[in-house]
Amino acid sequence: MATSQGRGGRVGLVLLALGPALVAAYAGAGYVAIKAAVRAQVTGPEWAGHKADTAEFTSLGVDTWRLTWWTALVVGLVAVLYLLFGVLLRRGSRGRTLILVVSGLLIVPYALGFGVALFNPPAMLANLYDNPDFLAGLPAWQPFTAWLLLAAGLAQAVGMVLATTRIGRAPAQPQVGSPS
Repeated sequence: MATSQGRGGRVGLVLLALGPALVAAYAGAGYVAIKAAVRAQVTGPEWAGHKADTAEFTSLGVDTWRLTWWTALVVGLVAVLYLLFGVLLRRGSRGRTLILVVSGLLIVPYALGFGVALFNPPAMLANLYDNPDFLAGLPAWQPFTAWLLLAAGLAQAVGMVLATTRIGRAPAQPQVGSPS
């Protein structure tokens, strides 16, 4: 059984590895955004008279970070599984059908994670907590971090296709006795 070879196989692996990297970028960007929002919250007018310790998260900061972190953790684990599946598919061993079926099912947590991130948990929780200072402190780029998860999923989808197709096929040989 032929496996992916050459440049296409390497590109597939790079795309599969890009998934976990983009999920980590989503988590890192979320942390930076929440940290900025917490700083704005504790220096805002509604925080007057309270102890302002910017080294710690407020309860709103903790809740938003937990939701962001759990989203990144779930999607990150799925991204690592896709990377592992891509490597196994390149080896051309048994179990390709099972790997492809399981990888098809794993799109559900990937899509759910993107959906959660698209709802923008920091802004949603800031509105729920009725905290305009936290909301105003969120950077303008923060709502767009959800698209990192979509980019991760799309990169890994293309990587899986490249891992399952035989790129380095030899050209078909004409059969003896047939007209060319």
